[in-house]
Amino acid sequence: MGRIASALLLLVLALCCAVAMVKGYNHHESGEGGERRERERMFLLRDMKRVVRTDAGEMKVVRGSHGWISDMPNIHVGFVTMEPDSLFVPQYLDSDLILFIRRGEARVGSIYRDELIEKRLNCGDVYRIPAGSTFYLVNTADGQQLHVICSMEKSDSIGWGTFRSFFIGGGSNPTSILAGFERSTLSTALNVSESQVSQIMTRQKSGPIISLSNSHSDSHPSRVWTQFLEMKHYERVKCLKRMVQVHEEANEQDEEPIMWSFRKLLGSVFGNQVSGKDEERSSRPDSYNLFDRKPDFENDYGSSVAVDQSAYSPPRQSGVGLYLVNLTAGSMMAPHLNPTATEYGIVLRGSGRIQIVFPNGTLAMNAKVSEGDVFMIPRYFPFCQIASHSGPFEFFGFTTSARRNRPQFLVGSSSVLQSMKGPALAAAFGVSEERLERIVNAQSESTILPSGSSEEEKVKNGRIPEAIWSFGFLSNK
Repeated sequence: MGRIASALLLLVLALCCAVAMVKGYNHHESGEGGERRERERMFLLRDMKRVVRTDAGEMKVVRGSHGWISDMPNIHVGFVTMEPDSLFVPQYLDSDLILFIRRGEARVGSIYRDELIEKRLNCGDVYRIPAGSTFYLVNTADGQQLHVICSMEKSDSIGWGTFRSFFIGGGSNPTSILAGFERSTLSTALNVSESQVSQIMTRQKSGPIISLSNSHSDSHPSRVWTQFLEMKHYERVKCLKRMVQVHEEANEQDEEPIMWSFRKLLGSVFGNQVSGKDEERSSRPDSYNLFDRKPDFENDYGSSVAVDQSAYSPPRQSGVGLYLVNLTAGSMMAPHLNPTATEYGIVLRGSGRIQIVFPNGTLAMNAKVSEGDVFMIPRYFPFCQIASHSGPFEFFGFTTSARRNRPQFLVGSSSVLQSMKGPALAAAFGVSEERLERIVNAQSESTILPSGSSEEEKVKNGRIPEAIWSFGFLSNK
């Protein structure tokens, strides 16, 4: 019996040890997974919030870096989807706005130097709207949804969340900023009766994005905006130049130009239409098409385009640059860093991996991304993008500087290693100059690199020089 009891006791102890080991292993795995997810949250921006949703469209916003990068501007990324024949009603933001037409066609109207500027935007076009400038957006494509990606860089004036819209038109949904004034004040300012003011302040209930296709009835809430959009361009321009009240002119000269523009816009929409053929135009902002731009870099493995203030002047005011990268299946944007800007990217097509490295030389993130994902690369952090082998990988994005970025590539034929190879770099790696040169010269491509192969294939094809073996990657020779 004593022997049986001892055996049972040993069995119980063994089982307890096994359970403890499994729990410990699971805890270790859980800890690693939690740390990995926490790191991904730093660089993969998945804090998405729907800020507008109506039958005619929606807008979602992904918040930026949550302020953990304090020395650079914080950009938020917006996604706007609009149904055919719809309108994003006139508004202004407390943030600089850069629109990128991902799919479809649009017409944007915005205030520039007290004049209404209208531009037709096609797929690939980018267009800047300054903070505080009134604008509207119309989906003009026949039977096609409009998809817009936009950047919003918060101004310093107001500290409310990600950004704030101030709607010009509206009723119960959205609420017009004019609704905050007393009816008698608006009646005097617009030179109409208070009952007329009440009508235009209460009829809109469809939300910030409205359908224009059902607004032909005079009683429809969006009819006033439909009438404005149906006017000829020179009529709208003439309306915007007309003063609401002649005696206000002297007072308005001392006011902010943008507030003056709001009054002109209101006068044009709610006032009487004016005919004429005054088509004088001042210098005005223009759009810029990324898809028409000749790549800054291109080889058999992909291409890249970077738009700074030297190529497109509006970024000079906003301080935001743009870029577009296409990678073929399996190819890689070589490891590099941005010395002047933080980078925000949006995956447009395909899938791939983003690898980011901490300043101490440890892996910060190695995550798979696919269409619609938003990622952020802090200034100075080394990183690379790798396309999956299933197809091309395309991503577009914004940078927090409008100056030429001049990324520093760490690997490749035009890299930092190539430029600095010599006795100092060889000593830093602890190898001879000859060995270092063989390793650095092994990659004949630059910037965008070909698909990786297995080590056996590289050896078979003679792509791994003997010096690499001596590093101990494959053997201790």
